[in-house]
Amino acid sequence: MAVVVVGAGIAGTACAVELAAAGVPVRLVERAREVGGRMGGAAVAGRPVDLGAAYFTVRDPDFEQVVLRWQAARLARPWTTELAVLSGGSRDRAPGPWRWAAPGGLGGLVAELAAGLPVELGREVRRVGPGPVVDGEPADAVVLAMPDPQVLRLLEPGHPAAARLAGRGWRPAIAVAAGWPGREWDELPAAFVNDHPVLTLVADDGSRRGDGAPVLVAHTTADVARAHEAGPDGAIGPVLAALRELLGVRTPPAWTLAHHWPHASPEGIREELFHLTADGIGLAGDGWGSPRVETAWRSGHLLGRALAERLRRP
Repeated sequence: MAVVVVGAGIAGTACAVELAAAGVPVRLVERAREVGGRMGGAAVAGRPVDLGAAYFTVRDPDFEQVVLRWQAARLARPWTTELAVLSGGSRDRAPGPWRWAAPGGLGGLVAELAAGLPVELGREVRRVGPGPVVDGEPADAVVLAMPDPQVLRLLEPGHPAAARLAGRGWRPAIAVAAGWPGREWDELPAAFVNDHPVLTLVADDGSRRGDGAPVLVAHTTADVARAHEAGPDGAIGPVLAALRELLGVRTPPAWTLAHHWPHASPEGIREELFHLTADGIGLAGDGWGSPRVETAWRSGHLLGRALAERLRRP
């Protein structure tokens, strides 16, 4: 048997990496056709565009070592220490730690982590039950590295792990990417958008990627995402109107792309970084701790370490 890690985002992949490094047999399964989860993106007009996480920060020493490896391989780069804040027609600054970006897309960082792991893509898990079992097959342990609503769809009803997930909401979002013939906005690595009916964040993807392409990626409010859940393209018009209002972009874009994230971010913060039940079902992801890329990595990494220690006990 082996540990089955369901979900090949950064949390699940980090968990599988830790288990494999400890000599624990592991299978990483993912229903999508590529790894990355909400760090994934798309290729548009011959270049990658990040549609999920906008950037990541680095505080944890163990995560820093991973990031330095990515930097040495030119997969990640320090991007900016200052973001803008757009609110009520004013523009302020939000200084902070280095925000890191990935020239080839954030999903490529997860792919680098997954290199050498036994990954099963296009494999949809339907039920996880006590034992534990995955779709009726026994496993040494099972890790569910995904947002809470997806975990609850997989868990056997009444399982103790489900009680840890009750009563917590998740906010949806739609990411709209758009490319123009040329730049029409002032220098803007990215901006938080406060108290706006349509947008919460705008990122200059050319700045983020380092190629200067005239591409913006905007993230909508949860209300807009709920209104266009059945057809995310319906959010493109309101988003472009908001960009005209906030950044003065007047020319119609040459192309647009919209992606709906039903579980973009959790409401509230948990103190735990992961959860592990007595029968070997583990929960990890950015729903544990604060919703950051680094937290998701730490969640999977620490759960992998805890599982390895448990499975090595006589």
